[in-house]
Amino acid sequence: MTDTDDPAGQPPAVRLAAVRKSYGDVRAVDEVSFTVRRGEFFGLLGPNGAGKTTLIEIMEGLREADGGTVEVLGRRPWPRDPELLPRLGVQTQSSAFFVRLTAYEHLKTMAALYRAERAAADRTLALVGLTEQAGVRVENLSGGQRQRLAIASALVHGPELIFLDEPTAALDPQARRALWEVLRDLKRAGRTIVYTTHHLDEAEALCDRVAIVNHGRVTALDTPGRLVARGGSAVWLLVPAERLSEEDARVLPGVTEVTRESDALVLRTEDAGPVLAAVEKAAGLHGVRTRTASLEDVYLQLTGQD
Repeated sequence: MTDTDDPAGQPPAVRLAAVRKSYGDVRAVDEVSFTVRRGEFFGLLGPNGAGKTTLIEIMEGLREADGGTVEVLGRRPWPRDPELLPRLGVQTQSSAFFVRLTAYEHLKTMAALYRAERAAADRTLALVGLTEQAGVRVENLSGGQRQRLAIASALVHGPELIFLDEPTAALDPQARRALWEVLRDLKRAGRTIVYTTHHLDEAEALCDRVAIVNHGRVTALDTPGRLVARGGSAVWLLVPAERLSEEDARVLPGVTEVTRESDALVLRTEDAGPVLAAVEKAAGLHGVRTRTASLEDVYLQLTGQD
């Protein structure tokens, strides 16, 4: 897929063309081509070992590609480009900290390294919900609080392009949803975000487009909505297991598959109306739930993890 420059004449935030990277006999990145538009929230999805981390590190300028073209904000990230680095924000799963400093001192130090204004540390702590922990040493923060501090460190200097690697991995549900709003605000402010996550509901809710990577190749790239639409029209009915046996469920007209999920039978169908009518007749509809296809279903199909 190729994209022209945006209407303002700027190159895309990221442009990859036939990028490849091997480690011995293993092709970690195999002829990958895509662009990320300015101001776009772009998701990079795939199972562990699919090549996502290598691809991200190539875009960040941490790793050299074996071949192909890599451009980030119109520049080549490798060899390391000192003029490009301040325009990027990077959060990794194994972010390093000044653990003997307080959260505020750590973030103030990060801001100073980028020559950001002094108020940036206070503002960014508030942005990620760490104002109350400003005086706590980093070594005494919880895992989730450290994760938020890592995100703050990537944002404190106001970068144009932000790389976030599993940013919500250690967050509880409430903190995860709060971070969603932070990310939406960044997008509304014109920032470009490249995002990896294993939370498929998160990618579906936040991303403008997603690329699904498997075995070093991009197997699908589109908006979450269009990917889900292409995945088919299947509907799943979740019926309390005590209300219907698997044997009876399998012979209901229109049911193509029956599986067990905790305390419910999951009936797959392409036409929910007749199946709902049959379930009502056999067991009643009390407690029956329906679920349509999601990005997770498409992801599992494309990565062979069904």
